[in-house]
Amino acid sequence: MDVDQKPDVGKVANVLRGLEKHGQSPWLDFIQRSFTADGSLKKLVDEDGLKGVTSNPAIFEKAMGYGTDYDDQIKSLLKEHILSPGELYEKLAIDDIRATAKVMHPVFVETKGLDGYVSLEVSPYLAFDTKGTTEEARRLWKEVGRENLMIKIPGTKEGVPAFQEVTSEGISVNVTLLFSLDAYKDVLEAYIKGLEIRHAKGEDISKIASVASFFVSRIDGKIDAEIDRRVKAGDKDAEALKALRGKVAIANAKVAYQHYLDVKKSARWQKLAAAGANPQRLLWASTGTKDKAYSDVLYVDELIGPETVNTIPPATFDAFRDHGKLRESLTEGVKEAKHVIAEQKRLGLDLDGVTKTLVKEGCASFCDAFDKLLGAVAKKQQAILGDRLLEQKANLPGELQAAVKAALEDWRKEGKVRKLWARDASVWTGGDEPKWLKWLDIVGERLSHVSELEAFAQEVKAKGFSDVLLLGMGGSSLGPEVLAETFGKREGFPKLHVLDSTDPQQVRTYERAVDLKKTLFIVSSKSGGTLEPNILKAYFFAAAEKALGKAPGAHFVAVTDPGSHMEDVAKKDGFWKIFYGEKQIGGRFSVLSNFGLVPAAAAGYDVKDFLRSALYSVKNSSASTPPDENTALQLGAILGVAATKFKRDKVTIIASPAIYDLGAWLEQLIAESTGKRGTGLVPIDDETLGAPSVYGNDRVFAYVRLTEKPCPTQEKAIATLIESGQPVVTIDLKNKREVAQTFFHWEFATAVAGSILGIDPFDQPDVEFSKVETKKLTTAFNETGKLPAETPFAKAGNFSFYADAANAKALGTGDAVSILKAHFGRVKAGDYVGILAYIERDLETREWIQSVRLALRDALKVATAAEFGPRFLHSTGQAYKGGPNSGVFLQVTADDAEDVAVPGEKYTFGIVKAAQARGDFDVLSERGRRALRVHISGPLDAGLRELTQAIDKAI
Repeated sequence: MDVDQKPDVGKVANVLRGLEKHGQSPWLDFIQRSFTADGSLKKLVDEDGLKGVTSNPAIFEKAMGYGTDYDDQIKSLLKEHILSPGELYEKLAIDDIRATAKVMHPVFVETKGLDGYVSLEVSPYLAFDTKGTTEEARRLWKEVGRENLMIKIPGTKEGVPAFQEVTSEGISVNVTLLFSLDAYKDVLEAYIKGLEIRHAKGEDISKIASVASFFVSRIDGKIDAEIDRRVKAGDKDAEALKALRGKVAIANAKVAYQHYLDVKKSARWQKLAAAGANPQRLLWASTGTKDKAYSDVLYVDELIGPETVNTIPPATFDAFRDHGKLRESLTEGVKEAKHVIAEQKRLGLDLDGVTKTLVKEGCASFCDAFDKLLGAVAKKQQAILGDRLLEQKANLPGELQAAVKAALEDWRKEGKVRKLWARDASVWTGGDEPKWLKWLDIVGERLSHVSELEAFAQEVKAKGFSDVLLLGMGGSSLGPEVLAETFGKREGFPKLHVLDSTDPQQVRTYERAVDLKKTLFIVSSKSGGTLEPNILKAYFFAAAEKALGKAPGAHFVAVTDPGSHMEDVAKKDGFWKIFYGEKQIGGRFSVLSNFGLVPAAAAGYDVKDFLRSALYSVKNSSASTPPDENTALQLGAILGVAATKFKRDKVTIIASPAIYDLGAWLEQLIAESTGKRGTGLVPIDDETLGAPSVYGNDRVFAYVRLTEKPCPTQEKAIATLIESGQPVVTIDLKNKREVAQTFFHWEFATAVAGSILGIDPFDQPDVEFSKVETKKLTTAFNETGKLPAETPFAKAGNFSFYADAANAKALGTGDAVSILKAHFGRVKAGDYVGILAYIERDLETREWIQSVRLALRDALKVATAAEFGPRFLHSTGQAYKGGPNSGVFLQVTADDAEDVAVPGEKYTFGIVKAAQARGDFDVLSERGRRALRVHISGPLDAGLRELTQAIDKAI
């Protein structure tokens, strides 16, 4: 704004000052930190008689989005706080508002509270939310804490009751986005009612001020455009139409002012005035001239009148100072103004429709500007935070990139991220999704109680435990396993082990790996009723009791939801501690709750630092982070759009070796969340990268890279995939601590992908079916002493083959090679192969399953999943049964070299594992999956070698 005065400054300034003689207050529609700080704003007050200041998102976007005015404060704030873009913006804006309020306060005092105000707008996202607007108005009023503040509330149907309520509470309000006489009448009525309510309670109403911001020039912009269109088309009323050009907006304002004068004369208002009430003045807004055919001060010159305000944009302020004309124009030509309004109606210019459109467009425009503002703030924030944030880059084919961009724009325009954070079920299926969204808040909640976890860590250390053995499945085990594999053993603290299998050999392996006398056992189960944690607890409780020679409860800790069966067990058996989960968080979303944090604390990991790192991701995914900067939203959009529009539903996860185990956790999160209703994403973890030629067009590659220690082989392979046109999303972690950010980043992305897929990402219906089938089999064993008989459809040496009738018919009864050849011959482009091995998961078997899956991938050119049971039942099993019917499954079972009894039960761990394998296979078959089971008799290592040879020959 030009604030350098010309030599004739006195004469020019008097034009602006002269408005006061006509009862009008000039306000400035502009705010900028440097403008206030360098004295320019005060100069306008002193020399031009400036009486107030208004702001809006567009103004703040220009002020904050460009230049360096705010950089020092942003750096200072981010050094002390972890903030969302919205929180950061608000801190900056409030400081600006307070500084401006200080400059304007002498005017406030001099005018006895009539003028001297600065306006701050509630979030434009709340324009159609009465409750949200009311709460935000109260909060901002309290936060700013200045008596010469006005809260801006939109004059929408939803905004008006909020305005009335906060007025009754003593808050001064600038009601904005008024275009029509009817809307203004509603606002003035709400103001009077608000004052009456407050007055009836005996409370002071003399310190409340309000203005009704009546927008002007935008009306002419719409009406004139319609006039021009009809005149150009040769309308029969062309001359009458041309006569209205540039007149409707001012006429509309004059008619509104007449209503104000009528109400002011009413007995109802006079009673309030006698009690000290201030009138709600009309404030002329949008007074910059858009049409160059008109005077650049048209909407100032023609709207001068008593008890009004004109909030003037900077260029118009300068222009009016230079050549504005003073006269009480507002009360001139009232009869003519009413004629103009009547004429526009006769000619079908539809002022009512235009004003309704302008309200919608105004709200949308302010939202767009707020998006830009928050995006600019987020950009600066991310640049300053640098290494404290994970980074994400997407290399996508052109068509996919365009489709993702369109999806992100839809999320922006529809405010879906805000809806997600508001727990709005319409983001997904309209079902009970809001019941499962506590994970959105858990990081902040756990940070507020982190001292409890830190105290627990010190107690564990003081007790001298050598090992921590976590007993759990799925969401209770996979997150802790990532932590154990990523961070290892910390000096002075016990080593964290995670057991998530009923395989008897694996149970014994873990028993031998720990010192039972010096082990802390963490029994982790959300529901408390899951079979595996209960029998693992029973086994190790008995083993610890035997080793210790006394009741071992002091060596046991439970993590479970309140009111669960496991809570009862823990109390009955005298567990040392019980930590509670959140019932409103599903297992796969629970890693940042006590289910991940308790084992982390026990192992001596810095849980406070871990949670603070996660909080960066929470804030970067917040409701106030626009899509262009919200990388978790972008990831979810990529996954959802790739699957729904391009059939790229195989999410191939590549993680740097130092953080490799993230893939196992991601498998469960993605598969259980999205694989249902015949659709979903199929996660492919730990599949060593190959040449581009081995991949089809059904993949999206997610490369989670630890930048401080990347793998050269992975780097080269990823670069080749990008060059070949495969879609690759690279997520860079600067250090291992950012694994915490990765957890929330992917949780949020998965929730977004679920929305795009049109499913509820928080249920897992098909996991339960396997549990039911397993329960039937273990019950049968308890009743009869054996599992129900089964007959293979074919036998070949040490192999017995099982399938349902339909699959058996398709596979024939030949030797192993012919059966496997027929089975894998059913694989088509876009399918995937799943190897589901119910054997001990150790180094040798993991190497075996990798060699088999890579041979299948390279020969068949399809994605491959390599899973160990029963672990995967609580993970990818959901997608295999409920997701797309594109899987071809080979289940591998074997004789157990040794078995382990389950205390208090007739069945053994081996029987449980067998029942789980059969139950899983039965559900796959019932769902019409292409499934084959091969059972290995005799030594496992020899059987696996023989199976490898048969598969190699078959493919």
